[in-house]
Order: sequence, then C-alpha cells, then structure tokens
Amino acid sequence: MEHVPPPAEELARLDRELAELDARRAQLLTRRAWLLAALRPTVPTAAPGWNPSGWGAPPGTPAQPWGQVPKRPSAPRGAQNVLLTLGGLLLTVAAIAFTLVSWGSMGIGGRSAVLAAVTLGALAAPAVLLRRGLAATAEALAALALVLTLLDVYEVHAVAAPDTDGLGFTALASAVLAALWTSYGLALGKLRLPLPAAVVLAQWPLLFWAWAVGAPAPVVGWALLATAVLDGAIALWGKGAGVRVTACVGGAVMGFSALMVGLALSLTAPGPLGAVAPGVLLLTASAAAVAGAWRAPKGFARAGGAVAGLAAVAAVGGVPAAALPAGWRVLAYLLCGLALTAVVRSRLPGHAARGVLAASGAVVAGALVWALPPLAAVLLGPVTVLSDVWAGTPDGFRSALGSTLPWSELAAAPVVLALVAGLLGAAYRWWPSVVRLAAPLAGPTTADAGPPAAGAPGTDAPGAAGGAAPWPGWTGWSGRPGAGAGGRGRPSAATLRGVVGAGAVALGWGALLLAGALLDVPHALALAGETALVGVLLALAVRGGGAERGATAMPVTALVASVAGAVSAGLLSLASEGASYAVFGALAALFAGAALRAGAGVPRAVFAVAAVVWSTVITGLAGRSLGLAPHEAAPLMLLVPALTVLLGARLRRNPVALPVELTGALGALVAVGLAVSDAPFLALVLALCGVLAAGTAVRPERRPVAGYLAATLFVLATWVRLAASEVSFPEAYTLPVTVPALLVGAARRRRDPEASSWTAYGPGLAATLLPSLAVAWTDPDWLRPLLLGTAALVITLLGARHRLQALLLLGGTVLALVGLHELAPYVVQVAGALPRWLPPALAGLLLLVVGATYEQRLRDARRLRDALGRMR
Repeated sequence: MEHVPPPAEELARLDRELAELDARRAQLLTRRAWLLAALRPTVPTAAPGWNPSGWGAPPGTPAQPWGQVPKRPSAPRGAQNVLLTLGGLLLTVAAIAFTLVSWGSMGIGGRSAVLAAVTLGALAAPAVLLRRGLAATAEALAALALVLTLLDVYEVHAVAAPDTDGLGFTALASAVLAALWTSYGLALGKLRLPLPAAVVLAQWPLLFWAWAVGAPAPVVGWALLATAVLDGAIALWGKGAGVRVTACVGGAVMGFSALMVGLALSLTAPGPLGAVAPGVLLLTASAAAVAGAWRAPKGFARAGGAVAGLAAVAAVGGVPAAALPAGWRVLAYLLCGLALTAVVRSRLPGHAARGVLAASGAVVAGALVWALPPLAAVLLGPVTVLSDVWAGTPDGFRSALGSTLPWSELAAAPVVLALVAGLLGAAYRWWPSVVRLAAPLAGPTTADAGPPAAGAPGTDAPGAAGGAAPWPGWTGWSGRPGAGAGGRGRPSAATLRGVVGAGAVALGWGALLLAGALLDVPHALALAGETALVGVLLALAVRGGGAERGATAMPVTALVASVAGAVSAGLLSLASEGASYAVFGALAALFAGAALRAGAGVPRAVFAVAAVVWSTVITGLAGRSLGLAPHEAAPLMLLVPALTVLLGARLRRNPVALPVELTGALGALVAVGLAVSDAPFLALVLALCGVLAAGTAVRPERRPVAGYLAATLFVLATWVRLAASEVSFPEAYTLPVTVPALLVGAARRRRDPEASSWTAYGPGLAATLLPSLAVAWTDPDWLRPLLLGTAALVITLLGARHRLQALLLLGGTVLALVGLHELAPYVVQVAGALPRWLPPALAGLLLLVVGATYEQRLRDARRLRDALGRMR
C-alpha cells in the first residue's frame, strides 16, 4: 500500500527541493561566469549570480539556455590565410622558375643583382609588415625569403664557385644560413618560421663536412652525436614550441643515427680494443641522454633514461663481447643490463631512473627472446616421434628432438635462463628488501595532492629519499600474506611478488630442459629428468593452491608448465615401448596424486582431466602392444570411460566430476573414431557407449542429457549392425522393437500425462522410421516409399490431432523427405526445361514478397513456434 502525504506536507517538501535546486543553479552559474572570464578576459561576461537563461536577466540581455557559451565573433582568418599561402607558393614557384629556366638570358651581374635585390626586399618587408600588424603577410614573405636565400646559395655555387666540392660547400652554406636565420628570427621575434627553419638547417653542417672530408664511420658518428646534443640543448632552452618540437625531432633522428653507427661498429669490432672507440661514442651518447633527462619533462625524461641505459649496455658490454665466442656474447650484454638496476640507489631523477630500469628490462627481455628458439625446439621437437612410434631408443636427447638448430652457438641459452631465474627467485625470497630499494621510484604518495616540493620523498628531484608510497591506497609491502593491497587499478604487492615467482619457475624449468639438450644427455636420463620436473612443478602448483589472494601467478605458471612438460615427456617416450608405459604411467600417477592433494577449484579439475588423458593413452598403447588393429583396439579404449562413469557416480556433485566425465566421453569418441573403418566393431563400440551413457543416466543430475544420448547410441548401434549385415528389410528387425517401445511410451503417458512425447514415443518411432528412410532413398522400387510415406502421414496426422510434438515433427520430416525423393527426378526435368533466367527471377520475386510481408511472416513463425512449444 502506497502512503500519500497530506497536501501541506507535500507542498513543503516541494518548496525545499526547489530551494535546493535554486542554490545549486546559483553555484553553477557563478562557476560558469568565472570560466567565461578566464577563457575570454577581453569579452564582457555576465556578472556572477544573475541568470543568463532569461529568468531575471538584465534588460536587453537575450535569453540563452543553460551551458551554452556565446560564440565570439571571429575575423575571416581562414580565407586570408589561404590567399596568403597561395600567393607565397606562386612567388616561390616563380623564383625557382626564374633561377632554373631564365638564368641564361642575363649576365652574371644582372642575375646577382636581381636575386640580391629580391632577397633583401623579402627579408626587409616582414619587419615593416609586423609594425603595421600584418603578421600573416609577414609570415608568407618570410617563407619566400627563406626559399630565396637557398636560391642565392645555389647561385653562388653555380656562378662564383663552380669548382668547389658540393658536400663541403653545402656544409658551409647550411651553417651560414642557420646562423643568418637564427639572427633574423631573434631580431623579429613575432615571426614563427625563421627559428624552426634555422634548426632544420643546423642539422647538416657537421654531417656534410664529415662526408666531404671522407671521414671514417666513427667520425660520422661523432658528427651525428654532436648535432643531436645541439638539438637537445635547443629543445631544453629554445624559444617557442615550434623551435622545441623541431629540435626534438631532429635530435631524435640524429641521436638514433649516431647510436646505430656506434652499435654497428661495436658489434663488428675485431677485438676488445677495437670495441673501445665505438664504446666511447656510445658512452658519450649515454651521458648526453642522462644530462637531457635530468631537466626534461616526465615523458622525455623516461625516454632519455631508456636511451641512456641501452647505450651504456651497448658500450660496456661490447668490449667483453668482442672477446667471447658468438654463442656467449649475449651473456655479456645481459650482465650489463642487469647492472643497470643499481640506478635505484643513485641520485638520478625518478622518471629518468624509471627509464633506465625500462632499458634494463628491455635488455633482459631481448636475451630471453634470444633463448626462446632452442627452448621451443626442446618442447616441440618430440612431435617428430609420432611419425615412427616405437622405432627404437635414440642415442641421446638431442637426436630425439629432430632439430637442426646450431646447438654449439646456443650454449649460453640455459645460462641466460638460469641467471634470470636465479635473480627472480632471489627477489621473490627477499621481497621486502627489494621493495625498500625500489620505494624511491614507486611514485607520489597520493594522486590528488598538488605538485610535491623539490627534494620531497617520491619526487623526481635529485636525492629523493625513501618512504614515499608507491601509489594511491598504498599500505606497505611487508612480504606477509595480504599485506600491500594495490590501489586504483595498480597490482597489489602479492600479485607482483607472484609474477616474479612465476617468472623464476618458468625460466628455471626452461633452463634445465635446455641444459639437458645442450649436454645431449642419454635418452633415458632425459625422460627421467623431464618426468621429475613435472613432479616438482605439480608440487609447486598444489602448494600454491592455498596462496594468499592475488598471488596466483606462480601456481598457475607451475600448472601450465607441468602440463606442457608432461606432453613433451610423453611424446619423447614414444620412441620405445617400455619407456612409453613407464612415462605415461608415472604421469597418470603424478596427476592423480595432485588431484587428490589439491584443493577444490580449477587446478584440481585440470589435474584430474590430465590423469584421465594419460590413462587413455595407456589403453591405446596396450592395444598396440597386443598387436590389435585400430578397430580391434577400440573396445579396449572404453576401459577408461567406464572408470570415469564409476568415478562420476562416486563423486556425485563434486565440481571435478563433470570435467572427468567429459574427458572420458572424449575418450569414447576416440574409440568410435578408431572403429569407423569396420562396421561390426563400430556397432559394438556404439552399443558399449550406449551402456555407459545408460549407466550415467541412472544419476538424476545426468539423466536429461545422458538418457537421450543412450537412446541415440543404441539406435545408431542397431542401424550400423543392420547395415553391416546387409539387411535389405530393416523393418523386420526394427518393428519388433518399435511396437513394444510405443506400448511402453503409451503406458508412461497414461501414468504421467505431462511426460514429453519425445521421451514416450521418440525412441520407438525413430527406431523404424529413420532406418527405413535411409533404405528408401536407395531403393529403386516404389512399394517401400509408398508404405513409409503412408505411415509417416498417419503419424503426422496423429501428432497434429493429439498435439504431440514428437509425432508431428518426426512424421512430417520423414514424409517431406520421402516426397522429395519421389519428386526429385521430375523436379530436375522441369528445372532443365525452364529458361535459365527463370529460377533467379523466381527467387528474387520470393525474396521481394517475403521482404514486403516480413512482419507478417515473422508473426507466423512466432505463432508456429508457440504452437510447437505448447505441444508435449
């Protein structure tokens, strides 16, 4: 019952709500007026507090809707800029045409005088135009003057100094023009083009000079680096956004080129002494990047720190790498990359230090990627054994892989994996100490606070001390379960520690596998080692099942690695018969034991499913040992599905029961696939699968699915058996089954009128109708189709009369297919006699009719669906 307040009380409530709305409107309007004043200080705005929507507005003020900002009248700058740009381009094209085409019709003096006069005029005109406020016109003439100065340089080289070296002259000319345009831009500070143009011209003097004198590659690298340093200085202290952006782009290009030159020289150095010179170049580049990162904004500081770290690794690591064999050079760079983590104790600003740590991570990731191909070969190589199962025990682990990798050049791969795994394991073990070291780089204490003071904890200022909270909501990394929850989308301490532990587990496992392949241990030892590793990983996965919340990365990694290792070991064991039984038996026992020890959840289900799979493989191996053909071994494959049915009955509603039973069903499907080549065995296997499904259907929770599946399997087994016996009159075998089945269904419906017609009559009708339909489609005689069609018509009418869905659908489907079979030859003849354009035309007409009456057809379909749904 709804309570209606008295009118006086309701009126008072409305008045209070309206007063609150008015107060909120006044606040919003005040804020709006302040924002308008801040955005357009020269335009008069409404005074705070009055309503611009028309309610109480000053006289003469047009009413405006809330939130609408009155548009400021703007001058037609777009058309003016277009006209000026087109004019400047046309003048530039004319100047170029005059220089290149009409040059020969004048003497040297005339040509020089014309170009000099035009250039001086173009340079002087912007100053006059700026004093009169014509900034856009001044910019257009400044662009023309820039092009004219370039043409002047070309004129000087072509006329006054034609014999000079082109590269040297270009270097000198670009330096002079850069100085000229710098002075010009500083003198006319309102122009935006001269200074960026001067920065562009400043990129070339040193580079062209190095090329002109035929300098070696190191000198070219130093020239590029010097140019990049100049660009960095301009980017930090330059005037205007255009100058800084241009300098940033130029510095990035030149700096990258210098680093590539130094890296190429370092990698191709003939020895440690030869790697010193490019190392000095790379170290200088690293120092320049650090110096720039010290004063750069946040994003540029991180990029500078990353570049500095990578350059330092290439410089320092290149010297020992030049003395090592090719397969061990990556280790030198890896050690240098790991040494970069010492930046956490340095006085480097926070963002730059994070960039250096990112460079360290990039080096480590690169080393791990280098070690991935041999690890993939170890894991996937045993697949080649499938082509020749039980061919004999190979001589060693490496010969069983079938890989052609140059193993001698990959000797450092397990060392790389083991080193990184050991460091990650140490970080996992002493996690609180790692957190204390990294705390100064973790970030500000809160996200809502203003800019921190210089030198405050957690800032990027030099000497930032520890104690800053890594992110909002930080409660501390103590290493205890549940300590240190992350905030605002950041990972918690337990999650980070779990990821570190997962990396240690995965890399340690890979290192052991690679070590066995590189040492080429005996085949038996390799099998024993891989199986033992699977056991260790299973222990870690089971033990991690009770880990604190968020620390699930390590047990999940151990679980995935255990399954992958088990597959690899199982494939490797297929080289010999005894090894196959030993390995798959051990794997089944290990995974079954893990399933018993693990807690409830996904890992336990995965362990149980894997145990069922390995057991199924053992039954297949037993059939091969007994010398059975694939179809003869199919019944043997049903042993494990039978055990899963019994196990499911024992587990009942345990979450593991369903995955185990589904895995057993897949094993039964494999058995059916093996028996397809022999019809009698296929009928036997289908019947046995029907027995298993019927046994599963005894349980109430499985009955809705397993019951129908059992009936279907029994019917399929019957059909296959009849087809295998070449029975031409299947009705003699199916009718004795159909009649009792229909009687039983009728009795069921009499006791339970709500029982489905599919349960009562579906199996009995399908037992006769479907085999007869299959024979009728291959029977050239007319009697069977006539009798079958008549029976289907009677069944369809009975279904429609008594509103029984099974009879209506089964009878109607069989009747339609029999009619299609009988009419198909005539339809083909008629279709051949029709013009070829008629079928597409009819199809198009049908589509038009259906489209035009789509809503009606949709309603008809819904009514038909509802009518079928109401049937039993």
